[in-house]
Amino acid sequence: MMPKKKAVKKTAKKEKQTPKVIAGRINEMAKGIVRDIKKETDPEFITQQRGRSNVEFDEAKGVLRLGDKKTTRTFLNIGHAKKFMQTMLVSSKAHEYLKHNKTASIREIYYELKHTVPNTKENTFEGQTESDSCIVDLEHSVDTIREKLNLHANPKGTLYGDITLRDKVHHNDKFNCGKLGRGGWSIMSRLEPEEIEIVSVDAKYILVIETAAMYERLVEERFAQKNKCILVGTGGQAARGTRRLIHRLYDEKKLPVLCFTDGDPFGWYIYSVIKQGSMALAAHSDFMACPNAKYIGMTLDDVETYSLQNVTEKMKDGDIKRAKEMLEYPWFQNKEWQLQLKKALKEKIRIEQQALANKRLDFVATDYLPQKIKKKDFLP
Repeated sequence: MMPKKKAVKKTAKKEKQTPKVIAGRINEMAKGIVRDIKKETDPEFITQQRGRSNVEFDEAKGVLRLGDKKTTRTFLNIGHAKKFMQTMLVSSKAHEYLKHNKTASIREIYYELKHTVPNTKENTFEGQTESDSCIVDLEHSVDTIREKLNLHANPKGTLYGDITLRDKVHHNDKFNCGKLGRGGWSIMSRLEPEEIEIVSVDAKYILVIETAAMYERLVEERFAQKNKCILVGTGGQAARGTRRLIHRLYDEKKLPVLCFTDGDPFGWYIYSVIKQGSMALAAHSDFMACPNAKYIGMTLDDVETYSLQNVTEKMKDGDIKRAKEMLEYPWFQNKEWQLQLKKALKEKIRIEQQALANKRLDFVATDYLPQKIKKKDFLP
């Protein structure tokens, strides 16, 4: 269950990138564009091409990666001109945040930059999706992540257990996440080491939980204390900040990661994003993926094992479509997941985490999870 200890120097170096380093990269990119203008040549902005066609599965490392295909945007191309202008606005503002040690939400940077260009009826941005796209282009262009550009989205996720953190930005506060009441700690969007220090952790593993209701059930049953683990509630698909925190605990503290989701294609895909990374953020897998993570449930085999036939749900069209897609993904080609996905398509049923309450309210905490962990009854 323990992650491999092979040092990846390039990743470690990226982890320690300071705001000054990132600001310097943006500055160098801008200098290149100024040189093009002075030479009276068409200025270029180069970033990585996104999309499924440029995503590869690194079997050796067990993570998704963005390929080598590049996209070049030029100012004098009428089809590129507006996006080029928008990218420069976002780059300049991100550089300003880094220089003055300010942070902003991706919603805030959109509103800061939105205005009508003087003497025209043209707006800089028509919607946040346009500025969000430029942020992604910039992080790929200067080889970093959004959080290190001092930008963040809305936070989502909760943390509970014997883990002590220090908020270096907010009064150097130090707190234990197991002593903040039953709600635990609301995971922030930005969790870089220069902001949030992991002071200490007393746990054997991390249990990542899909639904808020199951997270609350396990907190109430004192599962973290009785089993010496850290609970992370994702509330559905894990947000970037939550994935970043799980990765840091996995990488820095060498804690094994176990994922507990609903027994359906969407739950299983939530697990795969924690483990291998996502196609949308394939360039950042080294910051977010946990390739040695294991899946603890729910599975369709649990339906028979725990006599849950009367509490299954019918799969919806979206579930069926996602299962068919997952059957073809390279990272789901192992025997165990192929059997699970084919079983889902054959039986067209799904099983939720809360279905275990049909046995007994505390069954999940006293029987289901402890038994599976003891037997190492996991999917890869």
